Amino acid sequence: MTGYEDEPRGVMVEGSDGGGRFEEVVLRPHVTLADSAQAGRAAELHEKAHELCFIANSVNFPVRHEASWG
Repeated sequence: MTGYEDEPRGVMVEGSDGGGRFEEVVLRPHVTLADSAQAGRAAELHEKAHELCFIANSVNFPVRHEASWG
């Protein structure tokens, strides 16, 4: 890997009292690989990282990933 960029997006719902909560977060990481032949391995590692993610496993809303490689 030679680079990593992300464009996260969140959906927040406001309550009538002015408070709010997140309903969903989508991470859109783009990973630049030194060897494009490793894209399959990168996808496998990304899935494993998502399963073990401390943040995704600690919040009460879904965290989705839409990864891309280049």
